[in-house]
This record gives sequence, structure tokens and C-alpha cells, in this order.
Amino acid sequence: MSADQISIGDGLTAVCVAGELRPSRRAPPSHVLRDLGLVEYEPTWRAMQRFTDERGPDTADEIWFLEHPPVFTLGMNASRDHLLAPGDIPVVQIDRGGQVTYHGPGQLVVYPLVDLRRAALGVRDIVTALERSVIDYAAELGIIAECRRNAPGVYVGGRKLASVGIRVRRGATYHGIALNVSVDLEPFRRINPCGYAGLEMTRLADLGDVKSVAIAAQALEPHLLRHLYGRS
Repeated sequence: MSADQISIGDGLTAVCVAGELRPSRRAPPSHVLRDLGLVEYEPTWRAMQRFTDERGPDTADEIWFLEHPPVFTLGMNASRDHLLAPGDIPVVQIDRGGQVTYHGPGQLVVYPLVDLRRAALGVRDIVTALERSVIDYAAELGIIAECRRNAPGVYVGGRKLASVGIRVRRGATYHGIALNVSVDLEPFRRINPCGYAGLEMTRLADLGDVKSVAIAAQALEPHLLRHLYGRS
């Protein structure tokens, strides 16, 4: 597998440039932050692909902050055996690595569309930046969170708080991280999250009384920019 075809993930997973453009109060001019609100999964995924395929060496990186309606997503080589009882929730097979996860309202999804060469980052660096951003934000709330060497994502007391899934194509990333803020956790019990039977999920609403995705996005942003670009 070439460097332009790498997929890493534990189960992830906007629309495109139609989202609200934030003033770049923290990001450098070459990086654009977008609030997309609640957007359907598949058109957003296709928009990420188009953006990646059409970007050039001078295209600014973009970071999309959003929520999805209820959906289960399966990685490229994911086993459908991990779909236990999806019921009426749609299932979409996508082009990241990893197994199955759930997205729904109340979950903050962040998609960093980053030119790795220009940012001088490797694939593992991006995954680590996403994980460390959530860990640092959790610490602000008095929550002790951690990552695991062989299981991407962020955990609190053995329960999973955030899932990571990345695709690299043409030297740039898409997909990203999903942070459980106030999302209904019941659908996670209809799957083996990230391919792990019995893995329990958790959310900020139960750990730090954070119930607003918008508040979580604003608080996570400086940590994300620091870990991705060395600035806040």
C-alpha cells in the first residue's frame, strides 16, 4: 500500500464549502475552519473526497466541525459480523480503515483536510494530534483521558470517549475524529464498536457536564490547532 493510499482507523468517520466560515481568529491564513452544523453523512464523505482530489499545492487546509444524523459506518475491510442489530439506522461502507462505529446528533465530528507534506506531518502524527487534542480538552474539564498504542481513539476509565479514522490520498488526509458529547449511546450497543465486543462508550455529558457540541467545538479548537500546526 502506497503512502497515498493509507487508511487508519478504529471506526469513523460534511457540506463542503457551503458551511459557515469562521473568522480565522486562531488559525493561520492558509487554514480555514468551517462550522457545517448537522449534515448527512454520505454527501459529506463525497465532498471530502472531491476536495482531496481537486486540491493543489497551494490549496489551504480546511478543518470541518459538524454533526451527522444517525448512521453506522464500516471501514473498507470491516466485517459485517460486528453489526449486531442495526435496525433502522443506515449502514454505509466507506474508505477509511477500521471496523464499525456510530455517528449521531450530539457527537462532535472533526474532519481535518490536511496536506501532510506541507505540514511536515506523517500519518501517525495526525492520529496523535487528534487524540492529544481530545485528551488536553478533557484535562481542562478535570477528566483523565488516555490513548492506547494498538487501539486508536481516546479512553476514560476503559470506556471510549472518541473514535479516530483517517484516510490518506494524494498526500492529504480526510475523515477524522468523533467525540461523544451528548450523543445517545444506545446505538453503540447495536454493534461491536470498532470491532471490540463488549467495548463500552462514554460521553462528556456524563463525565464533565458538557452537553453542547458547539461549546465542545470551540474549546477543542485551540488544542487541535496547536497539535496540528504548533499554534493556538
